[in-house]
Amino acid sequence: MKTLVHSAIAAAGLLLGAGVACAASETPVGSWKQVDDVTGMAKSIIQISEDHGELQGKIVQLMNLTPEEIAQDGAHPLCGKCEGERKDQPIEGMVIMWGVKRDSDVWTGGKILDPKSGSVYKVKLSLSDGGQKLHVRGYIGLSLLGRSQTWVRQE
Repeated sequence: MKTLVHSAIAAAGLLLGAGVACAASETPVGSWKQVDDVTGMAKSIIQISEDHGELQGKIVQLMNLTPEEIAQDGAHPLCGKCEGERKDQPIEGMVIMWGVKRDSDVWTGGKILDPKSGSVYKVKLSLSDGGQKLHVRGYIGLSLLGRSQTWVRQE
């Protein structure tokens, strides 16, 4: 009888753990490797968090800086083209996405900053590949006019 109870508890724990893992893959919350849509190179690690139903994304690490970028901006570039409070602030640690809310199976309504150009765009997020890929669409006006990147979930 004891082994049956222990087995039931162990099975319940496994199911609960699987449910938590499944739920985590159904949301953009987590760490993502940003892959540049032009070069195909990983450019940064972005941590997406949720606060009061809104997502925000912060650059936690820059990657694969070219020798030209390092010569121009140093190993820890600043957002020289940004405006307002982000002007000349370190890109690492900067919140570049904010105000994004879930709308069915997409997340939208927020903004995303391109630190390279200093431009701010509307943003739309959608998950694919069992929650392992995040399609990020930055646009002005209509979603048809913009650019997309696919970010890859980090373990």
